Amino acid sequence: MKILVDADDCPVVSQIEAIARKHHIPVILFCDTHHILHSTYSEIKTNGVGALCNLCDTEDVVVTQDYEVAAMALWRQAYALHSSGLRYTDENISRMLDERRMVKEQLRHSFRNSSLCGARSQIKKDDGSFKAVLEELVQEASA
Repeated sequence: MKILVDADDCPVVSQIEAIARKHHIPVILFCDTHHILHSTYSEIKTNGVGALCNLCDTEDVVVTQDYEVAAMALWRQAYALHSSGLRYTDENISRMLDERRMVKEQLRHSFRNSSLCGARSQIKKDDGSFKAVLEELVQEASA
């Protein structure tokens, strides 16, 4: 098992590394060439999420805010987790992808719609949820 992180703008990298270090799990951070990451624990790859998709195996944990990357992880029978602590599942990913498609369609047809633009910021409550869910996933995957 390894933890693969779509690290572009990921607000929980330090929590991931702390839990991974505690359980001796390797972590690979994936980012594009426009981001600079530093880590004393994780391996860093700058070839983006395409490489993440290629390295993902059964029982890995994938942390991403991208629904399509999460869907790919689930297809490969890996665990998928959002930085807010939401666990992606086969039951909820289809709905999320459909909602994303509908929002994109609405934005395409609408010149300006500020209520649909922009992601909300990560809040401290999310950090606690994320840590609890990741810890649970690591325990489940290790069993």
